[in-house]
Amino acid sequence: MKIEDKNAKDLYLAKLRIIREVGSFDPFETKVQQKDRITRAKKDIGFFVETYLTHYASSKSAWFHIRLAKLVIKYKILLLFMMWGRALAKSVWADVIIPLFLWINDDIGYMVIVGNTETHAKILLSDLQAEFEANSKLIHDFGEQKLQGSWEDGYFQTKNGFLCKAFGMRQSVRGLRKGSRRPDYIVADDLEDQDTVKNPKRQREIAKWVEKDLIPTMDGPRRRFLMANNRFHPTMIMTVLMERHPKWRVERVDAYDPVTYEPAWKEKYDAEYYREREEEIGVMAARAEYNNDPHIEGSVFTEEMIQWAKLPGRFDSIVAHWDVAYSDSGSADSNAVRVWGVKDNRFYLIDCFVRQSKMRAAVQWIAMFQKDLNGSSTLRWQYESQFWNDELDRVIDEVEQEEGVRLRLRKVDLPRVNKFDRIMSTHPLYQNGRVYYNEKLKAHFDTQVGLMQLYGIEPGYKTHDDAPDADERCFAELGKVTRRNKSKETNRSGNFRRNNSRQA
Repeated sequence: MKIEDKNAKDLYLAKLRIIREVGSFDPFETKVQQKDRITRAKKDIGFFVETYLTHYASSKSAWFHIRLAKLVIKYKILLLFMMWGRALAKSVWADVIIPLFLWINDDIGYMVIVGNTETHAKILLSDLQAEFEANSKLIHDFGEQKLQGSWEDGYFQTKNGFLCKAFGMRQSVRGLRKGSRRPDYIVADDLEDQDTVKNPKRQREIAKWVEKDLIPTMDGPRRRFLMANNRFHPTMIMTVLMERHPKWRVERVDAYDPVTYEPAWKEKYDAEYYREREEEIGVMAARAEYNNDPHIEGSVFTEEMIQWAKLPGRFDSIVAHWDVAYSDSGSADSNAVRVWGVKDNRFYLIDCFVRQSKMRAAVQWIAMFQKDLNGSSTLRWQYESQFWNDELDRVIDEVEQEEGVRLRLRKVDLPRVNKFDRIMSTHPLYQNGRVYYNEKLKAHFDTQVGLMQLYGIEPGYKTHDDAPDADERCFAELGKVTRRNKSKETNRSGNFRRNNSRQA
């Protein structure tokens, strides 16, 4: 194999060594046993992986792996966005497993892999190429496939005529064919890079290249196109194509449930793994990388507006507002409890609870917060009046009895003003540098979720807004204090002594 780059050559040789360690079949098996294995492998992709690709099968294939494979097998003409979270084996399945399965079933003839650069595409293609060269189990059942003279870096042809070619995005692919043969399976794998996510114009140009140049290279009864990428940024090449082609199939798989942390790939990961990832890289980054839920770059409320500060020892007033939600499903609103204090016309986020949870969890957090105060500060609790007030009151009463605390939660009605307008009324406070966040909450899960919601507020937004909504109610109440005490000494509510670094 001709490989110019020494690092690429070393990487390829390492792949060959790993694959060769897989071993071979029982040399004493009968022809009937071999035939039965091949017959089953052609029908059952899970069995195929566990039999021939054990170096990839450290964990059992997940339900979404099998589902995707069945879709690709079923539809000869397929345009599909493979939007799987990080570390769910997108490339392995799109670039290696599914092509090999199609190959043993004589259902693929010419494969093209496109990467964000040609070098990246060659590395991706070499995974498949190495299987044909070194996988003794595949060779045993389907024959030697390495074809001398057609075994290069980024391009190869097997003995039975299967072609594979690697390209970087925006390379010329017009007229891509060998004789009368044209590509029938194309994978655009991780096209996005740090340049494209910052350049919408370039994203549109690449999307146009995919539409006008890449996909039209396929011309036959089989035309399968997969775009494999997790959605780690709000605007991507993939999202541009999604908007233009709403009929293309979308296979979205989030790595974990953001409420229960239940993993999608249970055979490989557990809930604790994703809790640890959130702690290590932060909630926003984890949700973007693993759950296709990218952090929105605020156009109204921006990161530059967020000031982190040590809390003052005393406040003029403290108010906590609870924006109530009754469901804990992954798509439901959050129960948002935001505790804000005002000092010298400056507003400080003291602590918060922002979770997709049942009401009881929010009330229990409120009760624990109240206990921690030890009577050292006067805090006014309030919550939005709901149409299910009776059930809400029952939950409050039960938690008060269980925790032995009197919360004195005050029921309030929201003003009849558009919610967006109410939230936007807080924007001048951020603009003028009058809002501060407790510096001990920088890595705090609920604080990060609240910021994600705040950054998403803009005209026509469709994101959750529970935390910014609760903030507005606190600011409105605390604003009365600042206006009342504007030209006189404030009536301080006492010292604020509490471990504000406690994680909810």
